[in-house]
Amino acid sequence: MKNVDLSTVLAALPFYQQDKEGNPAITSIENDHRLIQEGSLFICIKGFTFDGHEAAEEAVRKGAAAIVAERPVNVSVPVIYVSDTKRAMAYLAAHFYQYPTEGFHLIGITGTNGKTTTSHLIEQILQTHGETTGLIGTMYIKIGDETIETKNTTPESLTLQKTFSKMKQAGVTSAVMEVSSHALQEGRTNGTAFNVAVFTNLTQDHLDFHKTMEEYRAAKGLLFARLGNLFYAGRPAFAVLNADDAASSIYQSMTAAHVVTYGIDNKADVKAENVRLTSEGTAFTVKYPGGTVSVQSKLAGRFNVYNMIAAFAAGFVSGINPETIRKALESVAGVAGRFELVPNKQDISVIVDYAHTPDSLVNVLETIRPLAKGRVTVVVGCGGDRDKTKRPLMAQAACRYADQAIFTSDNPRSENPAAILADMESGVPDEQYLVIEDRKKAIFKAIEDARPGDAVVIAGKGHETYQIIGQNVLHFDDRETAKEALLQKEGEKHE
Repeated sequence: MKNVDLSTVLAALPFYQQDKEGNPAITSIENDHRLIQEGSLFICIKGFTFDGHEAAEEAVRKGAAAIVAERPVNVSVPVIYVSDTKRAMAYLAAHFYQYPTEGFHLIGITGTNGKTTTSHLIEQILQTHGETTGLIGTMYIKIGDETIETKNTTPESLTLQKTFSKMKQAGVTSAVMEVSSHALQEGRTNGTAFNVAVFTNLTQDHLDFHKTMEEYRAAKGLLFARLGNLFYAGRPAFAVLNADDAASSIYQSMTAAHVVTYGIDNKADVKAENVRLTSEGTAFTVKYPGGTVSVQSKLAGRFNVYNMIAAFAAGFVSGINPETIRKALESVAGVAGRFELVPNKQDISVIVDYAHTPDSLVNVLETIRPLAKGRVTVVVGCGGDRDKTKRPLMAQAACRYADQAIFTSDNPRSENPAAILADMESGVPDEQYLVIEDRKKAIFKAIEDARPGDAVVIAGKGHETYQIIGQNVLHFDDRETAKEALLQKEGEKHE
């Protein structure tokens, strides 16, 4: 919709109170007062650090034609009062943008680890099938060939519906998105019509937000509980669940959608068999309803086999030919910041990975161990203002699965980096490790000490090109820093 009157937009809400009469034309919906233009409907959202109600008057000065609020605001334009502006925003956004996700096939992925890699694998499968694709995730938003920066893994409902509308206008026929537990808990995906929902795994993370693993598990379960309640002829919904993860049985009981399982160890509809892990990647056979297909992938590690068969199952239930899926999987050489190799001429395996949970760190270190001829060193830290209980567990994983552990800063944010490192150290009182707070110095130390045949894993930030220290967002890229350290080492060797 564009330039529709206020009453047409408000048809999405069953109950509201309007203060001041009027039915102005609405040109856009915004929840950021800085983006207001003439004719905008401004929704006041109370966030963690800023309350949009405080910006209502400024929004009107900038041209807002009406306001949606939870509490009284003193402005000259119509004010629509609702009990929950965030909840109302999802209804208003979906209605204003004419329910865009009804116009294409949408696959959502949730889980602690593997969402980004799995989403990129599914994107490749869809593209190989001939689809025009959209992608929403941790790294960016993609609409066809256009890439847009994003702040959250899953955007707010308004941004999400606006993005889906752009996808629809750009001719997107299939899209894939990462769905975070925060987004599900906060209702950001309300109004989004998923056709397929994929569950990767559940391990400890985000307990600063969810408090307990039970709450965290329940938040992710919302994706499946909301899936498939209405049976549409010709448009079935599918829950794609990891048969090797205990949470899947709970999610199966929560959903009305068709359930398709995948796995390696347990009985599953889509199963990886004869798995062979090598320094060149992985090889395995996929057994699916109706046949088998062999896959030779450049992606290393058992955890990537799970990512690939999750993507295979999602493609399969989307009606894509297994041979097309195989071809797509084999064409993916890697995903930025996910077990990404930093090339060098010194016979040192330098891996940059986003691993920021104990389980994902173990996965990476277990994968690199048989591939390294010498020692394994890991450089790892923990983010500030995030789950503190996983810090000692990250340290334990580092010390247990690597020959040398170097603890350093990740994104300390508002916390004292030394306090974060102390939390890590509390988990390994009797272990040997180094503490180098400066992340650049830590990476340089790891590479400086590495000998031919050794492996260095730089964990936690992956694709990120920044480091957040206090209020400052500084440029920092683990891959760039590793290359710099390798060049210095190369120069020293020839001196």
